[in-house]
Amino acid sequence: MGEPPAGQIRAASAPGRWVVLTTVLGSAMAMVDSTVVNVALPRIGKDLGTDLAALQWTVTAYMLTLAGLILLGGALGDRYGRRRVFVVGVVWFAAASLLCGVAPNAVVLIASRALQGVGGALLTPGSLALIQASFHPDDRARAVGLWSGFGGVGAAIGPFVGGWLVDGPGWRWVFLINVPVAVICVPVALRHVPESRDPHAHGRFDVLGAVLGALALALVTYALIEAPGQGASAAVIGAAVGGVLLGVTFVQVERRRANPMLPPSVFESRQFTAVNIVTLCVYAALGGYFFLSAIQLQVVAGYSALGAGTALLPTTVLMLLFSASSGELGQRIGPRIPLTVGPLLAAAGMLLMLRVGPGDASVSAYVQHVLPAVAVLGLGLVTLVAPLTATVLSSVDTARAGLASGINNAAARAAGLIAVAALPLLAGMGPEAYRDAGEFAETFRRAMPMCAGLMVLGSVIAWATVRTPPAARKGTARPECTVHCGFAAPPLEPARDEDGDPGRA
Repeated sequence: MGEPPAGQIRAASAPGRWVVLTTVLGSAMAMVDSTVVNVALPRIGKDLGTDLAALQWTVTAYMLTLAGLILLGGALGDRYGRRRVFVVGVVWFAAASLLCGVAPNAVVLIASRALQGVGGALLTPGSLALIQASFHPDDRARAVGLWSGFGGVGAAIGPFVGGWLVDGPGWRWVFLINVPVAVICVPVALRHVPESRDPHAHGRFDVLGAVLGALALALVTYALIEAPGQGASAAVIGAAVGGVLLGVTFVQVERRRANPMLPPSVFESRQFTAVNIVTLCVYAALGGYFFLSAIQLQVVAGYSALGAGTALLPTTVLMLLFSASSGELGQRIGPRIPLTVGPLLAAAGMLLMLRVGPGDASVSAYVQHVLPAVAVLGLGLVTLVAPLTATVLSSVDTARAGLASGINNAAARAAGLIAVAALPLLAGMGPEAYRDAGEFAETFRRAMPMCAGLMVLGSVIAWATVRTPPAARKGTARPECTVHCGFAAPPLEPARDEDGDPGRA
């Protein structure tokens, strides 16, 4: 249709602006939707008459399929065309969002959220890959900057928009708003984004590994979420044992397959392994923190959904403004200090949230109690997220940087998934805790030190294991300064060459 071919689009041209618009719209669907769901949880529970376990599943069902399938989604795009898989993901995500918006009960909502995660696993890897594969090499950095900047703005306003929707037309519009976005995104992608694929990609996909990994996470999640209500029942114990056994089987399968989804050899880098352990600690803490804090602000402090979403904005705004500078600082002084200090600051912010109690919805109470907590947490995330991204990418060979980023992305999401499932159990939250301000406040006071403890553990591990690489690589993509599923997003993929292959740009 007269559009420049892949790898030749200039950032300042009209085709370049169309490509940026398309990828921002697509990634914003997955990003903003999951950001605002936490804010909508109390209203969803009230309208559908659900218990706390159903609210946990509303969050974890999405993260479960997304974490389990995101590496497979990236491989499908490389093989069958990144634009094609991206468009399929957008359509899939919008259709699942429509199902969420009309769900008559919690069971349908949870199943639809799982389907949303499948769509997210298809469109999320393709968003940045399309940017890297479409633009001329001289303009890629600028295009990534535009993509990251607009994405960050979208994430920053997401909780505000979500709260307005929940308090206004209703929580269902948190999901339904994705449909018109997809209606704009798909035609633009088909008309203006050139197709690209990896000519060296083969048609062999580790479907078995993806299924085993997802099932292992699903069974463990089921055991953790259902244990408070069912106790040590046969179903809970069986799910826990089955999840562990499937996890062991997954590791063994990946070690033996010729083309595994999760190559064990990548963990031969001690630095890469250490940083992923830090990632697990940090994102587990963040997943639990944002899930519980959104409820605490509404059920205990008395905020509206809009007020709760707005109250948490400073964390995202600080990341949006200062993550790039933090990345530059990390390059100068090395990752050890930022990855040690950042989690400690974040832990302090989480502990400061313990000051939030009944009647703290006034402006003065916000300034005294909530703002210091979210600001200190934001400073912690600013300090650690960008250096974490850079260290992940520099700890493996350049040719495997895309794989390394994808693994770290999946690890972050899986950590948040397990935290949302486990924290209410560990804190002693009953099935109806979110309906009782006193009970929820008491269990929240037990949960926040656990989240802070995970952050401190991550800090200790970083100090003990992370070292500055002998030849730190430059030119990696800037981390996404956004929030996903209520917690800071994991790192993006690195720059790719004209065919989209990682590490050869």
